[in-house]
Amino acid sequence: MYKPALIFGSLFAMLSVVFGAFGAHYLKTIFTPELLSSFETGVKYQMYHSLALLFTGIISMNIHQKAKLITILFTTGIILFSGSIYALCILKSNLQIGLGGLGILTPIGGLFFIMGWGLLALNIAKSK
Repeated sequence: MYKPALIFGSLFAMLSVVFGAFGAHYLKTIFTPELLSSFETGVKYQMYHSLALLFTGIISMNIHQKAKLITILFTTGIILFSGSIYALCILKSNLQIGLGGLGILTPIGGLFFIMGWGLLALNIAKSK
């Protein structure tokens, strides 16, 4: 087992629950439905990739050479993709920012997710 993947996966999953509850109980009173939907997208993708990190940590014996890189890709993706969505929603709710410079982080985070999934699939295919 690759402990960093398991630790990050567990912590990000825990934060997904916290952020989801925060969105459902508090943010829905201050966000527009569109912003709330965007925030929920960030929470969903954070949870999906938290589970991917846990999976990576569990199967790391079979993909040990690339488990670290896959963990870095998924972790970076969560921070950039979900983190930028959270920041944009909060800033947009205060009418302080549009999609400007911060918005570019979301698709970059998505690319990290794609690379992580691709590398995971490749290494599972190569494993014995």
